Amino acid sequence: MSKNEWAQPFLKWAGGKRQLLPEIIKYIPANIDTYYEPFVGAGAVLLHLQPDKAVSNDINSELINTYQVVRDHIDDLIADLSKHVNDKDYFYRIRELDRKEEFKFLTPVERASRMIYLNKTCFNGLFRVNSQGQFNVPFGNYKNPSIVNEKVLRAVHDYLVNADVKFLNGDFAEAVEGAKKGDFVYFDPPYDPVSDTSSFTSYSLHRFDAKQQIRLKELFDELNDRGCRVMLSNSTTPFIKDLYKDYHVKIVGAKRNINSKASGRGEIDEVLVMNYGEE
Repeated sequence: MSKNEWAQPFLKWAGGKRQLLPEIIKYIPANIDTYYEPFVGAGAVLLHLQPDKAVSNDINSELINTYQVVRDHIDDLIADLSKHVNDKDYFYRIRELDRKEEFKFLTPVERASRMIYLNKTCFNGLFRVNSQGQFNVPFGNYKNPSIVNEKVLRAVHDYLVNADVKFLNGDFAEAVEGAKKGDFVYFDPPYDPVSDTSSFTSYSLHRFDAKQQIRLKELFDELNDRGCRVMLSNSTTPFIKDLYKDYHVKIVGAKRNINSKASGRGEIDEVLVMNYGEE
């Protein structure tokens, strides 16, 4: 299947991989049976590779619903997105829906439309929820945000309907239960914080702490034993470098544009961990 260059991330996402893509693709295996991405996020790697067969997972149910709607109901989604306006009062009315009983009665299309609208108009494109699972990012006050990027949305739709891409909404370990020799798994988990104030794991109610990082490493080991080729990206903390010291570790630079403080943006070092050599 030929690639569509317009099939790109349609959401801005904390930890998104668009900036790191040039480094990641240097080390992607040439031949992949099934591509697995248990923390798909905005899907930069998935949409760049556009594999014929993939299993994509995320713990964020609103995100996975949005992918499914882009695949299955693109015309209805674009029509609903066109109803939204870039207005502060309107933004807060839409944002407050998940605090009301009526939220559970929204259709999948309406939920996906809300997700994309909030992402395009909220401050810095963050997706963040509070302890009750309610979206709590303030209005971004942007002059002319692209709420309806129809060309990109239709390109992503075309890819998803022409490829065998399965979307899951569960634990990262469950997402790779079927992975076997010949498959490629890319892990892009919430990063180990480089400082006490840098942690951002509020994509959902589920926090990703050191215990989860250790559980992920144990799964990395298990996939290695199965014969899968596995790549993981994370921050260059001593904890992560020690955790994966038995594997190939590459230090790479990536720009970060999502941070509540301007001083936290810019180029930072990250690690790519692989259980195979350069191909």
